[in-house]
Amino acid sequence: MSKDIRIKKGLNIKLVGAAEQTTSKAVLSNVYAIGLSDFHGVTPKMLVKQGAEVKAGEPLFYNKNKESMLFVSPVSGELVEIVRGARRRILSLKILADKEQATVVHDLLNVESASKEEVKAYLLKGGCWPFIKQRPYDIVADPDANPKAIFVSGYVTAPLAADLNYVLQGKEKELQAAITALDKLTPAGKVHVSVGKSENSPLAGLKGVELHKVSGPHPAGLVGTQINRINPINKGETVWTVTPQDLVIIGELLLTGKFNAERTVALAGSSIKAPKYYTTKIGTEISTFLYASGVEGDNFRVINGDVLTGSKSAPDGHLGYYNNTVTAIPEGDDYEFFGWNKPVFNKISATRALTFSWMQPNKKYDLTTNTNGEHRAFVVTGMYEKVFPLDIFPMQLLKACMIKDLDEMEQLGLYEVAPEDFSLTEFVCVSKQPHQQIIREGLDLLHKEIG
Repeated sequence: MSKDIRIKKGLNIKLVGAAEQTTSKAVLSNVYAIGLSDFHGVTPKMLVKQGAEVKAGEPLFYNKNKESMLFVSPVSGELVEIVRGARRRILSLKILADKEQATVVHDLLNVESASKEEVKAYLLKGGCWPFIKQRPYDIVADPDANPKAIFVSGYVTAPLAADLNYVLQGKEKELQAAITALDKLTPAGKVHVSVGKSENSPLAGLKGVELHKVSGPHPAGLVGTQINRINPINKGETVWTVTPQDLVIIGELLLTGKFNAERTVALAGSSIKAPKYYTTKIGTEISTFLYASGVEGDNFRVINGDVLTGSKSAPDGHLGYYNNTVTAIPEGDDYEFFGWNKPVFNKISATRALTFSWMQPNKKYDLTTNTNGEHRAFVVTGMYEKVFPLDIFPMQLLKACMIKDLDEMEQLGLYEVAPEDFSLTEFVCVSKQPHQQIIREGLDLLHKEIG
């Protein structure tokens, strides 16, 4: 029996350019890349040298702090470049793909009869452990930790994000295998799966889960919102999270013994002429499917992810390790004359001051990247609390992170949040403060000082 969760606080951002539910196979990329910035807090130690030939699923590096945590290649080919930054810090790895792909094949594991340690060892060896994220700190999960619960959110509320009900069709076997394995990793807890209240999701029929039906505006679909309502995190506790498309990769490893880095990516945004879905692989060049749908003009921004939490990318950049959405919207490098002092009809606003989006809740908007104002000190408006459904004081927590007050950060609930939980408060912020960056820096400090 499912449990209903209704979120009242939030804001739906409806944009033009949603991906049509048709899928094409993207052109194979010549070069695939793994960006180390995707694995926050991981110190890489290389297992192969530049110029080495690798197979898909073969380990490239491990985490210096957890040597059993392996990170594998998405494709077979030659490791052509190890991109380094200051102090020879590794920034990314680039692999020139073979025309004929070769894959590492592991012996199959009987998940039903396997122990917790056997499942853990198999996922670590197979390269699927990095798909399991941990809260607090929003990092790759510590294999030695004992999570009190594991959360999977199948309810999507982020603007223009991939429709999971569509991309997961036909993947029920892989999803069930992954859920069975995850259930072994939290013997004292539960695997919580959330779906839309009125949606027909492939996740709804899984066995061995506690199902929750969620309704409400964004950020109701964020896993942090659901954790806060279902099983909040206290100091000393740990929960793990996995995204549904990563569940499919985990399940395929368990069923076939192969690491398959395939993803179904939503190419969306008002700058795309024919937004749709593409089947590709982790680390592919975005240009392999970006121009296949056609783009409007040449003054647009490519976002590696959704418009609220994604990062700016070049058209020849590479798909992020955890991303299943690529968005292209017009670049907001123009300015409106007296834009602050006249009625606004073509923008979304959480206030009713000279704006009229509240009168047309179903209207879709063609927004640009313009922030409509400059960075300034915090202005107390009460807007954060109207769109922030967690039982946390958002402005006070942001200020505690900025002044690096560890005691206040703990007491105000930093253990419970990730940067994405503040993406909507950042959107409505009249002060144009980088909320997600502030929270990320606060989490890093807390992890370093307290661990």
